[in-house]
Amino acid sequence: MIKNLMLAVATLCATMGLAFAQVDVNKADTAALDGVKGVGPAMSKAILAEREKGGEFKDWADFQKRVKGVGDKKAMKLSEAGLQVNGKPMEGVAAAKPARASAKPASKPAAEPAKM
Repeated sequence: MIKNLMLAVATLCATMGLAFAQVDVNKADTAALDGVKGVGPAMSKAILAEREKGGEFKDWADFQKRVKGVGDKKAMKLSEAGLQVNGKPMEGVAAAKPARASAKPASKPAAEPAKM
């Protein structure tokens, strides 16, 4: 039951494009990987299969070499979305920032007319 609830929350987050936490490729399950923008079911499957076959990924270069379709550009986007290898984002990429409600400042209420 708890597993299903966690999967539902991860799916909801992925659908909404929210990133609540960093996801390490060496520790994540399918649901967590699918929650990262840019990682779909096929890539999740490839990551888990490669991790099972060759052990944990040592660094981003090892990850890119072993997971088909992940070049420099894709790796940077995945890192920006919150994917990490051994707890580290790709070098030169800022860590993913939590989602904000709005970048726009709140508008001021209209002034009330003077009463006589």
